[in-house]
Amino acid sequence: MDCNSSWHFNSSQIEDLLPDMKRSWPDLLKPTSTEFWKYEWHKHGTCAAKADSLNSQHKYFSKALELYHKVDLDRVLRKFNITPSESYYKLSQIEDAIEKSYSIKPKIQCAFGSRRDEVQILGQIELCFDTEFTLLDCERPFPDDTTSKGYGNDVMDVDRSGFSVCQHDMPVYYPPLAKES
Repeated sequence: MDCNSSWHFNSSQIEDLLPDMKRSWPDLLKPTSTEFWKYEWHKHGTCAAKADSLNSQHKYFSKALELYHKVDLDRVLRKFNITPSESYYKLSQIEDAIEKSYSIKPKIQCAFGSRRDEVQILGQIELCFDTEFTLLDCERPFPDDTTSKGYGNDVMDVDRSGFSVCQHDMPVYYPPLAKES
């Protein structure tokens, strides 16, 4: 969803942010590429840029990193013994950890293999914010002045990543990161 297709992604505008982005918000499929952030900018950033506080690539990605570090989902999940591993989790365990920590309902998306798979893979956890960047439930309908992740009102879509909302009746696999050789 490009809100402004004339606003092209230019990684040189966020050069100073790239080290933190690679560490904190990596493209797990293509770690050396900027295609993931280009996609995020076109899908979410060009819409968020309607707000003065997010009206440039640098402001948008800076705010995304600021919110990432403030929320620190990795710490929250670890606190509830949910870590990348060969173990499976119930979706309710992940939801409960976030709800108990932040008093909000997240949108949790998974990747699915074939119809015969008996497990889903944790793809992304989306948190929703209002225009003042206060956390709010992702499951409720959004008024015009709220945004999902601070970036757009796309709560139930299946996006280009192939993720869709996780199923409650299937185990969730939170895979360890592949080690680079």
